Amino acid sequence: MDEVVRDRRAEENRLAAALTKGPAEVLDFLLPLWVGSQLGASAAEVGALTALETLVSFVVRPIAGSLADRFDRGRIAGAGAVLYGLSFVVYAVTPGIGVAYLAAVLGGAGGALFWVALRARVGEGLASDDGAFGKLFAAEGGGTWIAFVVALTAIAWIDYRGVFWLGAAACAVAAVVLPSARSAPVREEGAPRVLQLGKRMRPMLALVALTAMAEAGVALLLLMHLQRGHQLQLGEIAAVFIPGFIVYSLLPDYLHGFVRRAGRTRVLSLAMLASAIFAAGLSFAPSPAVLAVMWVLSAAAFAAAIPVEQAVVAEAAGLSLGRAMGIYESAALLGATIGAFLAGQLYGSDAGWRVACFGAAALLIFGSFVVRGAVRRVGVAEFPVEPRKTASQKENPASGMIEESPQGAESVTTEANKRANPLRNRAIHVAVYVLAQGALAMAGYSWPVEALFGGAHDADWYWNSSGHWLLNLGRIWTFVLVIDTGWTAGRALLKKRPY
Repeated sequence: MDEVVRDRRAEENRLAAALTKGPAEVLDFLLPLWVGSQLGASAAEVGALTALETLVSFVVRPIAGSLADRFDRGRIAGAGAVLYGLSFVVYAVTPGIGVAYLAAVLGGAGGALFWVALRARVGEGLASDDGAFGKLFAAEGGGTWIAFVVALTAIAWIDYRGVFWLGAAACAVAAVVLPSARSAPVREEGAPRVLQLGKRMRPMLALVALTAMAEAGVALLLLMHLQRGHQLQLGEIAAVFIPGFIVYSLLPDYLHGFVRRAGRTRVLSLAMLASAIFAAGLSFAPSPAVLAVMWVLSAAAFAAAIPVEQAVVAEAAGLSLGRAMGIYESAALLGATIGAFLAGQLYGSDAGWRVACFGAAALLIFGSFVVRGAVRRVGVAEFPVEPRKTASQKENPASGMIEESPQGAESVTTEANKRANPLRNRAIHVAVYVLAQGALAMAGYSWPVEALFGGAHDADWYWNSSGHWLLNLGRIWTFVLVIDTGWTAGRALLKKRPY
């Protein structure tokens, strides 16, 4: 039964990550536009708001790491989700930029508590599932693209504040999910402290900061170039980014099999080289369609690299998983802040744009050469550690093979069979969708029927507002069903277990 409890807790971790990551990414995308256009904030005030949240998060993350090593990590992460949700509420009701600063403080503190404690909680399961961080990263990617689809299709009729309320609701659900299963007890004796961990993992933390710097810088360069260089609107920009987010949700678990065969340093090096090619390619300013394809390739590279970095840090942490994840999150945040700042400063002119693109590429190429030394100095294995045998397994001395205990295997299999099958869920979802749309069609409010047989509509009807609220709900539902069906089909095609 321990394995069943562990699997259930892993699913809860991934659900909480998806519920929180998506709204957070949407907020980062919409907040500068909203405070500038609707609250009348100046560029300096927008920058100060973003910087305040970053500063609070940076200060709180080491504290969150210590808390995660002293108290139950699920409850710490749940408290972070509550603060995250409160920040969305304050954004939704704020009358001006002054109160928005309070929301930034809440969001910075909540994000630090949530992500540090959650990643430490996921690190507890590395002994039984060496692909735990890949699965977590996939859940974050799935939550991100679903949140973007919902937010950008709903924003025209519920406005920015309505989207913030949806984000608050998602964080509330995450806060309820997490504390339901207690984390493993934390042993303080012999656990390394923050300074000891920082000194031991310095090479790897530098690599983490470099990766985050490149990812944030390249993403901001792409965003600004689509908005200013190609004059795209909000929905069109999101359409370029969403395929990359879908890749985040599809590939990490599959790529972990490649990590087991090729090794961590080789995968990290190849991922950085692929990202460098994308960064350099940006400087040639191709069309948005080509940029979308290039971003998908870059997203695949980050989907391979980031879970490996997290797993390396977790394995090097020993008993101090919380403190290690606090340091990791701080390094990633520092790198992302520097990368975004430099990209913004350099994007002013054609020469600066090219310098930024090639500078990011040069950083990534340099990182690809120092990966092996960084991983070796941290002292973790080149290949992921094989999962430990559970109580339901035993070793046959004659053959050296691991055999399943019939009673243990039967209980685990029975419990696993109770879990939702993706293809069966898809069939149920499609059936409910068809029945609901049939009923709505008889009432005259079926969006797919109107889109297919209702005559010509302008682009705004398809992407922003379709009129009646039932039509708008049908539009969101249709988009989610289509993309989620493609996501499920992609996972089925890529479902490959080389181990």
